[in-house]
Amino acid sequence: FINMARFELKLPKMGESVAEATITSWLKAVGDTIEQDEAVLEIATDKVDSEVPSEVDGILVEVLFNVDDVVQVGQTIAVIETEGESNASAEAPKAEAIVAEKAPEA
Repeated sequence: FINMARFELKLPKMGESVAEATITSWLKAVGDTIEQDEAVLEIATDKVDSEVPSEVDGILVEVLFNVDDVVQVGQTIAVIETEGESNASAEAPKAEAIVAEKAPEA
């Protein structure tokens, strides 16, 4: 069993007066690989529209709200599964091989 950690992506605080946001679109679907700082979804508030980035590298395994749902600041909106530190998944060697091919020859 590969050790996976589950990271809960929460609606970030966007300002003192903003308590909730409406999800306007999901940029990622369940099963998608997400990189740290990559936008996962778009949200709209009274004041501003923005994207919610992921704080971790991982795979989107659960989406807890739909488009047009109103979410409170601090609520978990999605679950991202991250790789455990000690175990590499089957994906890791493939990714490394690609990187190695792209590297200029010494």
